[in-house]
Amino acid sequence: MSKQPTFLFCVGATKAGTSWLYEHLSAHPECHFRTIKELHYFTLKTEAQFDGALRGVDRQIAEMQARLDAVPYERKAAVAQRLADLIEWRAVLAHRAIDLPTYRAFLTKGAGDARLVGDVTPAYGLMAEQDLAGLARVAADTRVVYLIRDPLARLWSHVRMIAARTAPDRLAQAAEAQMAAILDGDLSGEGKGIVARGDYARILPKLLRAVPAKSLLVQFQEELMTLPGIAKLSAHLGLSAAPAALDRRVHEGKSVTLPEALRARALLWLRPQYDYVAAMFPALPEAWRKNMEKGFA
Repeated sequence: MSKQPTFLFCVGATKAGTSWLYEHLSAHPECHFRTIKELHYFTLKTEAQFDGALRGVDRQIAEMQARLDAVPYERKAAVAQRLADLIEWRAVLAHRAIDLPTYRAFLTKGAGDARLVGDVTPAYGLMAEQDLAGLARVAADTRVVYLIRDPLARLWSHVRMIAARTAPDRLAQAAEAQMAAILDGDLSGEGKGIVARGDYARILPKLLRAVPAKSLLVQFQEELMTLPGIAKLSAHLGLSAAPAALDRRVHEGKSVTLPEALRARALLWLRPQYDYVAAMFPALPEAWRKNMEKGFA
């Protein structure tokens, strides 16, 4: 490459459109993304954490190698690329310490003249302020995107995702029980992580202090999947306009109706999140305004 590309870090929020963003940018002709969406590289602090990450990658490699022969012909190339990426990523992790040149080399390998490479890891939003500030050292030009979604919709989607993973045979009951536990203040198990990933009132001030204003885009998920939203994103990232699958939903999960009693409790519990974002962005999306009107009347 004649010029180093811009490095994108999408730091969340979980269940706010990060997978859709990753797929959109992966298909963009001016971007180059590896097939591993969430690298979690900068969340690793100790040798033990690197060892755990290595074990996880080793499991994925072994599973893919075991089923490679059974993969349909039309998917073999994609699966083989994923396997190759995992093997190369394992070599990065094997340093067992943050090594920026090696990390940069992994993201830019095969990028050609791409304008943008990136790492879409929502867990980065939970990092300490100094670690978020450190992302600017990765490349000469770094951009940070933080997607936010209506707090109730995001919370319920996250709860359903965890319930589908842990209790797929009783999804509705497990999701309702998890939501009730969170509202009761029980953050044991997955509850703490679910709540932390949607704590805009804690994450946004940290991002605003850590990331230069010109490098940071905070965007509503409800706006992202529109033509004006894509135009705003593209301008922030220095990309040309490109087709976007605006009607496509990625990892949406099975629909489960949130009981009205839990909905009412959740809206009151989430009021600090609504109030904080509304103070920052008075022109809220319609979904946010409707929930605020219904929950705080």
